[in-house]
Amino acid sequence: EISDITQKGYEKKRSKLIGAFFPQTPGKSDLSFSAFNKYDAMCYCTFDICTNWRGRAVKPPLCVSADVHTEAVQAALAKHKERKMAVPMPSKRRSLVVQTSMDAYTPPDTSSGSEGEGQGDGTSSSREGSISMEHWISRAIHGTSSTTTTTSSTASSSSSSTRSGGSGAAGGRLADVLNHSAPPDVTGYTNNTATDGIQVERAPGAGNAAQRQTPKYGNAELMETGDGVPVSSRVSAKIQQLVNTLKRPKRPPLREFFVDDFEELLEVQQPDPNMPKAEGAQMVAMRGEQLGVVTNWPPSLEAALQRWGTISPKAPCLTTMDTNGKPLYVLTYGKLWSRSVKVAYNLLHKLGTKQEPLVRPGDRVALVFPNNDPAAFMTAFYGCLLAEVVPVPIEVPLTRKDAGSQQIGFLLGSCGVTVALTSDACHKGLPKSPTGEIPQFKGWPKVLWFVTESKHLSKPPRDWFPHIKDANQDTAYIEYKTCKDGSVLGVTVMRIAMLTHCQALTQSCSYTEAETIVNVLDFKKEVGLWHAILTSVMNMMHVISIPYALMKVNPLSWIQKVCQHKAKVACVKSRDMHWALVAHREQRDVNLSSLRMLVVADGSNPWSISSCDAFLNVFQSKGLKPEVICPCASSPEALTVAIRRPVEEGSTPPGRGVLSMQGLSHGVIRVDSEEKLSVLTLQDVGSVMPGAMMCAVKPEGVPQLCKADEIGELCVCTVATGTSYYGLAGMTKNTFEVFPTSNIGAPISEFPFTRTGLLGFIGPGGLIFVAGKMDGLMVVGTRRHNADDIVATALAVEPMKFVYRGRIAVFSITVLHDERIVVVAEQRPDSTEEDSFQWMSRVLQAIDGIHQVGVYCLALVPSNTLPKTPLGGIHLSETKQLFLEGALHPCNVLMCPHTCVTNLPKPRQKQPEIGPASVMVGNLVSGKRIAQASGRDLGQIEDNDQARKFLFLSEVLQWRAQTTPDHVLYTLLNSRGTIAGSLTCVQLHKRAEKIAGMLAERAHLQDGDHVALVYPPGIDLIVAFYGCLYAGCVPITVRPPHPQNIATTLPTVKMIVEVSRSVCVMTTQLICKLLRSKEASAAVDVRTWPPVMDTDDLPKKKPPLLYKPSNPDTLAYLDFSVSTTGMLAGVKMSHTATSAFCRSIKLQCELYPSREVAICLDPYCGLGFVLWCLCSVYSGHQSILIPPSELEVNPALWLSAVSQFKVRDTFCSYSVMELCTKGLGLQTDSLKSRGLDLSRVRTCVVVAEERPRTALTQSFSKLFKDLGLHPRAVSTSFGCRVNLAICLQGTSGPDPTTVYVDMRALRHDRVRLVERGSPHSLPLMESGKILPGVRIIIANPETKGPMGESHLGEIWVHSGHNASGYFTVYGDEALQSDHFSSRLSFGDTQTIWARTGYLGFLRRTELTDASGERHDALYVVGALEEAMELRGMRYHPIDIETSVIRTHKSITECAVFTWTNLLVVVVELDGSEQEALDLVPLVTNVVLEEHYLIVGVVVVVDIGVIPINSRGEKQRMHLRDGFLADQLDPIYVAYNM
Repeated sequence: EISDITQKGYEKKRSKLIGAFFPQTPGKSDLSFSAFNKYDAMCYCTFDICTNWRGRAVKPPLCVSADVHTEAVQAALAKHKERKMAVPMPSKRRSLVVQTSMDAYTPPDTSSGSEGEGQGDGTSSSREGSISMEHWISRAIHGTSSTTTTTSSTASSSSSSTRSGGSGAAGGRLADVLNHSAPPDVTGYTNNTATDGIQVERAPGAGNAAQRQTPKYGNAELMETGDGVPVSSRVSAKIQQLVNTLKRPKRPPLREFFVDDFEELLEVQQPDPNMPKAEGAQMVAMRGEQLGVVTNWPPSLEAALQRWGTISPKAPCLTTMDTNGKPLYVLTYGKLWSRSVKVAYNLLHKLGTKQEPLVRPGDRVALVFPNNDPAAFMTAFYGCLLAEVVPVPIEVPLTRKDAGSQQIGFLLGSCGVTVALTSDACHKGLPKSPTGEIPQFKGWPKVLWFVTESKHLSKPPRDWFPHIKDANQDTAYIEYKTCKDGSVLGVTVMRIAMLTHCQALTQSCSYTEAETIVNVLDFKKEVGLWHAILTSVMNMMHVISIPYALMKVNPLSWIQKVCQHKAKVACVKSRDMHWALVAHREQRDVNLSSLRMLVVADGSNPWSISSCDAFLNVFQSKGLKPEVICPCASSPEALTVAIRRPVEEGSTPPGRGVLSMQGLSHGVIRVDSEEKLSVLTLQDVGSVMPGAMMCAVKPEGVPQLCKADEIGELCVCTVATGTSYYGLAGMTKNTFEVFPTSNIGAPISEFPFTRTGLLGFIGPGGLIFVAGKMDGLMVVGTRRHNADDIVATALAVEPMKFVYRGRIAVFSITVLHDERIVVVAEQRPDSTEEDSFQWMSRVLQAIDGIHQVGVYCLALVPSNTLPKTPLGGIHLSETKQLFLEGALHPCNVLMCPHTCVTNLPKPRQKQPEIGPASVMVGNLVSGKRIAQASGRDLGQIEDNDQARKFLFLSEVLQWRAQTTPDHVLYTLLNSRGTIAGSLTCVQLHKRAEKIAGMLAERAHLQDGDHVALVYPPGIDLIVAFYGCLYAGCVPITVRPPHPQNIATTLPTVKMIVEVSRSVCVMTTQLICKLLRSKEASAAVDVRTWPPVMDTDDLPKKKPPLLYKPSNPDTLAYLDFSVSTTGMLAGVKMSHTATSAFCRSIKLQCELYPSREVAICLDPYCGLGFVLWCLCSVYSGHQSILIPPSELEVNPALWLSAVSQFKVRDTFCSYSVMELCTKGLGLQTDSLKSRGLDLSRVRTCVVVAEERPRTALTQSFSKLFKDLGLHPRAVSTSFGCRVNLAICLQGTSGPDPTTVYVDMRALRHDRVRLVERGSPHSLPLMESGKILPGVRIIIANPETKGPMGESHLGEIWVHSGHNASGYFTVYGDEALQSDHFSSRLSFGDTQTIWARTGYLGFLRRTELTDASGERHDALYVVGALEEAMELRGMRYHPIDIETSVIRTHKSITECAVFTWTNLLVVVVELDGSEQEALDLVPLVTNVVLEEHYLIVGVVVVVDIGVIPINSRGEKQRMHLRDGFLADQLDPIYVAYNM
């Protein structure tokens, strides 16, 4: 099935496979692929010239119309028929899903697919029911850009199956796109080992309903539970499906290329050697016929108006309609002339003053008229021409912030517009301010509104006549044009060009005087303006104008008007033909035989051909002659580029080109007779305009002529084009002054050509074919795709059922140096989740099958929510803008980065590092200084430290109680900032004695027994700790369970008590009750608690004797903590280590009895515990204790205490700092007025076990700078399990430094310093100074060899206060044995080091430390166990999270983890649930752009779902377990394909 075959072989094989799936109806030849009966040797393409217009077999009813494209799409989807594969459906929270009952849900495969479509297309063929389920795909009439407005009656939404994502209706599972059979489902959660890849297969031909059950996802059949919800809806199973789906890559494997030391190179797409290349001769420029100058042609349009207005004033010029289709008003040539003269006079003479007129000839004025008032527009337009003022027709701005109206405002500003002409009704309808003024629209210049109705104007004096000249080089009008990026340009058209264009149109359309023409187009621009406003007046024709509003109510109105007025000509778009078809119900009185020409304005859209064919098909019986249909091609720059001439009956029929899409995507014209699937059938748009010359040039680079079989941008050379983009000389030169060159580089003409913006070629017989627009071109990899083609393919997948009115937008966004295709469609209001997912997966298959290109993102939005252009189309650039800003609010999103992104860097292979064999000279490793550093040497420091002579902290306390009994050691504050309790040396000593007595008496403890202390942060905890020391017991401090959250917090308490082998628990009375409560017994087995003693009322009597410890290497206490990866680890701290630790901190922070230190930390483990309980007793300073939980009540508590007690040193955690930054951000002024002063603080240290959070510390410093906080004061410390404090910014020593490293190099475990602000730079702040008595070395975690300076490696530490080992790591003792006793593999192999498990690097700075040495800075990068190995590179979660949080304002927090090699990103959403899906593309984009990683799953959750431990670190592993166990209640889960 998946052998590696060449492209050609693949094409052959594919057409064989597909042949069988074309639905063949007996007795009907497959008309869509007519025989190619003419091979034209000049051009390498075959054209099918349909000669059988007259005697053609009657086509079948419309609904089964063999529209080429629809069938191609069916076939592409049928390809995926055999292989069924499980694809995870996104999960939505129920509030995001509209619910109806399960019974209302009819699986589409059992319905005939036409219930609700009754009024849509009338004919429901019997054949439809018998097509097998897989052909249940569009009987779309055809692929134009709009479809019926009917709604389907099979409304359904299965909220149960939606949530479960399980047993939905059958249909192309997305993975089928990926071209392989289903691998075995390896979800290990099913307890069902026999299910080795159950495939839901059907015997070929089993198309009848009886055998068509709904295929289940994966092995869901065997997993069905009692209530019918498949177990496979579990997240873990869905992820497994996704992994299976992604197992075999569909795209060719990446080519090899070299990775230099640092750079990860993105792969540059190499052109495919087998791709088709143009082989034809160089094309020859085509000349149109001579522009014959007829003697009575007027010398200018104004002259024509004057002539008809005076000699036939009663002749009708324009008839306007109301919304009921009744004639509203007939404007005669006499009226048009007199009113235009009046407008001209008033413009020139009645605005401003006589000396200073507001408008002079040559000035630009805006024309703002609604689409239902062509008469007022026409009068104003000709008034401007007569006054020699330049009209700039624009759309009516409906609100102050219309999509695109701001850009139009910029155009008006750049044209210097100060006056806007408008009609009375329109003026009344404009938004007004309370004073009645028309507000200034966003982006608009200040304009004077001038109403052009006659009754508001003064009559010109009898002797005043407008100056009527022959057409000259002055600008006649400016037509606006919206570019691909949404900016608006003004195309200037000269008077001579305007006249010549009208003459050319008159000649090619054979217009004659007094003909009647029905116009449905917008008369303000392009084809509508040229035919219905300009050329009509030149020829004194009568225009019947049909407003858009009437078309919406009655789509047949234009056909009725043609019959009623026996009109000769009608100007329409394919949309209007399409609407007429949909609304058409065998009307008797329709007769279109009067039409000699039906101008199809968007005939250059490759998809208009199906509208034309279908329209002819139905209306041929109503007198419509085939040769009447005249598609034309035009652009704002080149005006009419080509138009098919209305021919005499029986002359040569028009041409068709059936081109290979594959060829087109390489810019070559090929007819692929084998490959019926992906072809584009084009109709010609006639020949070159009279008096013009045309050629095709290469779309990029130098305008070189194309070869005959190559697609290029069409360029024309004629008087009748625009001349410039107003005010933009550079762009003008590139567009209006192009000199095409031959292949030898010589220009082909001395006259400049104008680029039309259309892609196409000149076919046989000089017929012009247009294959797309430059604006819709998307270059993906090395191939070009046209947005319109992709729209058509998507619409061919059941548009009637699904896409609301055919409103669909296709554009590309640049992600990771290539364009990526995005499809956005409005979904029908009644479609279910199941339908949506179904439709999306089929669209992906269809686009892949036909265009061989992957869609990066497919988004569905609720009906009517895409930004509209004034005539109801989709405002593309605005849609793209909303998508990129995350403001589109889709209701469904499917991203396929795995299939689209093929230019990622190659996964990295590890290079062997320096081994012991490399020469080690002195302290150099391969030429670099060894990365080692140390704090001050404890032995050499002379200080009068009295506490040093004691080996045990209990002795220090007894000594202090004797020498300074009343010295206060501890002060505890409550949330109001008042003192809740304090302890002097002697009070602490006395209370500790009582606890020791209690332990001896009640618990009968032995020396060395373990005691768990479960206390809230406060003084009781300290007392209990020293009580244990006095009794010779080993204390373990444990955070008490949270009363509001016993279920999750109590098991941790229980686990620590059990793992630490505590023989008794000491706590307060309150917690004592809590441990035995009903809630507690629901969470844990309360019967297995060791004895619990409450210490609230202590015995009065002293213990007989205090315990005298003898061996300082015995255990002083155990320190238990849960790491960020969710591991519970307890480390052993001996008496020696504890004293060394206290001494090290005393020296670093210069702590003496006269000092006060404020501590706002959790006192249960690490440095927090040491600072809270131990340091004051050792150094004698006063500790002001602030429990962090109190800050939730009063965020200012900590800083107020620091200010009030005039504290110089304070310690906090990141969560405290974040609380202050968020909670006090807006209150700094009021705090200042209350006298809060932080100017005395010299060190504010964040106690942490992670990489410093630079952004947080910086914003904290900035925020409180106004309150006197010195920016140098804020710093961080670093500790870990093996050594609770390695670095701590002390009082002396240089300030912490920050370096910027290249994030890409870090992934390769390298450090490369870069400038601040350079791309991919990451700021790293030094983690404080290395403590006295600590030595550090950087070692390779794999080889254990020493690393050179500025190399990334594991931080190893040697110090007197290292912990002496794990007490027990839950079940992992063997693994962790070397954490405390590692030796280097070469170099200094004697020293015993402890491994921190953190990656970091050392760098010698220019600064000097206290001892005069150059200072070595330690930078911590991240924990090894947190780092993720992806694509052979090491990623630190925090880097990806930082990028994600920056991407959208609603993302408040983010956590990432991997599961089976998929990257899962969880984001917390602060906003409405409607924004949830906006985040999916943004998250995927940013991670691709900045980290070269593809996100597998995006999970959007509520605020506060990401679990955080007491140190403010994210618990990513808990989050992962919660996600896999379906416990997060996410708002949305997107599985990226």
